[in-house]
Amino acid sequence: MFKYPKILVIAIGLIGLTTAVFAGDFDGSSPLSGTVGKVIEINQYRIVDDVDPDTVGLPKKFLIDFKAKVLRPSNDSLVRRQISIHSVAVVENKTVIQGVDEGVEGVEDGLAWSLTISKKDGSAVLSASGNGVAYVVFGVCIPAKENQ
Repeated sequence: MFKYPKILVIAIGLIGLTTAVFAGDFDGSSPLSGTVGKVIEINQYRIVDDVDPDTVGLPKKFLIDFKAKVLRPSNDSLVRRQISIHSVAVVENKTVIQGVDEGVEGVEDGLAWSLTISKKDGSAVLSASGNGVAYVVFGVCIPAKENQ
C-alpha cells in the first residue's frame, strides 16, 4: 500500500530514538539549562501575574547541576546567588527537584520550593512559598551545553 515503506519505517525509528534520547536528558543524570517564562506572585490580598524575575531574586536563565546539587544563575544573569538542591525524585514522567532557601541575609524572605520538569518536553513549573507569599513560575529546561 505504501510506496516507500522502508523510508516510513526508518523515519518512525528515528523519531522514537530521538524521543528516547530527549526524555533521558531530563532524568537528573546530566545538567539542564533553564529559562524562566511567566512569574506569578500570590498573597492573601492579590495576585500579580506579570512579575519580573529579577525583582524577586530569580535568574531569567539558570543551570541545574545535579552532581553538585545546586541551581545557579547563568553567566549573564543579573542575579548571582546559587541555591542548594535538597532532593531529586523521578515521578511518572517528571523530575521533581526541591529545596529550601534562606534568601537575602537580614531579610525574612526564606522559602521552600519545588521545581517539576516534564521528561517529555522539558516544560517546567516552579512553586515556592514563604511568609505570606507564594510564587508560581513557568519555564522550560533543555540539556545544558558544556561551559554554561
